[in-house]
Amino acid sequence: MNKNATILLIEDDIRLLNSNRLLLESEGYHVLDAKNLAQAQKHLTGETPDLIVLDIMLPDGNGLDFLAELRRTSEIPVLLLTGLDTNADIIRGFEKGGDDYLTKPVVIGVFLKRIEAILRRAASVPETVTKGALSLRLISGQALLHGKDMVLSGKEFALLSFFTQHEDQTLTLETIYEKVWGQLLNEDANAAKVMVSRLRKKLEGSGYTITTEYGEGYRFERA
Repeated sequence: MNKNATILLIEDDIRLLNSNRLLLESEGYHVLDAKNLAQAQKHLTGETPDLIVLDIMLPDGNGLDFLAELRRTSEIPVLLLTGLDTNADIIRGFEKGGDDYLTKPVVIGVFLKRIEAILRRAASVPETVTKGALSLRLISGQALLHGKDMVLSGKEFALLSFFTQHEDQTLTLETIYEKVWGQLLNEDANAAKVMVSRLRKKLEGSGYTITTEYGEGYRFERA
């Protein structure tokens, strides 16, 4: 567990924001704070925190929408800390990509231990995945081919990352769409097909390709 980790607090309750910042700083963490989503976005353009503690009801938007957008390009661990406490709220928080969920008011000791546990799990996950000439930087959401940025969109990176996690497995279009787009495949599957085709072209020279298994799906494998 890394007590030198950087934690971004996103909370509009100024008193709670300040008390949590002082608490975490007293534990040795480097703390960034944001009173709204706009401030949070500014922090994220400048550096990548090791953990985000995120409120849901914020003055300029919903934290879950922010989280869903973040998950398109980043795997930064997120602890949801909110007053929403129904089972439906908690389930929705995990479905949107939360790593843990705590309701207010929170017990200080539990809060600290949950943060330690998330950081410990994150430390066991590799920051970079390498496949032949491909290198995927999971935290920053950047893909390199022979050391050069492939300039992938957030969705393209999410698609490539999903494929690399399932090398040599046939993935149906329905599965791909559900995992990468975060919703059930609708009648128009063209967007997914076009993106797979575009990504296949960008993989040329990497040693890997995406093959089409007609009637079954797609397969990420060595070329």
